[in-house]
Amino acid sequence: MLYLISNRKLVKDRNFIEVMQQAAEGGVDAIILREKDLPYEELLPIAEEVKRVIANTKTLLIINSSLQVAKDVQAHGYHSSFNAFMGNKPNFNGELGVSVHTLEEAVAAEEKGADYLLVSHIFETDCKKGLAPKGIGVIEEVRKAVKIPIIALGGINLNNAEQVLLAGANGFAVMSSIMKDESPDILAGEFKKIIKNTVK
Repeated sequence: MLYLISNRKLVKDRNFIEVMQQAAEGGVDAIILREKDLPYEELLPIAEEVKRVIANTKTLLIINSSLQVAKDVQAHGYHSSFNAFMGNKPNFNGELGVSVHTLEEAVAAEEKGADYLLVSHIFETDCKKGLAPKGIGVIEEVRKAVKIPIIALGGINLNNAEQVLLAGANGFAVMSSIMKDESPDILAGEFKKIIKNTVK
């Protein structure tokens, strides 16, 4: 499974919606629309537009943080932080994803009812400057402890993607690599080839 986490600020001279569409056409399995700085009234039309342009693909739409937007666009899933999820499990008729950073958080989130886990950060990444990466060891630990899907995140590229899959992840999420690429569809296709050749 290939997840794309959005970040419109990484799209410099291109149309943000077009990048989402091209990524979907390239084979991204799910887009997590993560624009946490936007209020409901600004996020909703973006979510509606993303849903429209990926409608003819197999890509699923997951909304990060804004439960109301997730409900109003009838998104496939809703994604939240570990603390928010544990504090008040969302009432949402769809897939629930949770970001976790430790083995303990992963086990607790599964017990609370998470459908999948976003485990980070695995490798060094500009998004987490100054924070030491967890390494693939955390994937191996979590894989032994939970039954739900694990999506690895953090510094994943074409050169190291296979490692996270071999460590037990069901897939991985990328942000900057696809958001910044001139050909999101081609890069998504390359990531999908790695998944196809590694996950049996």
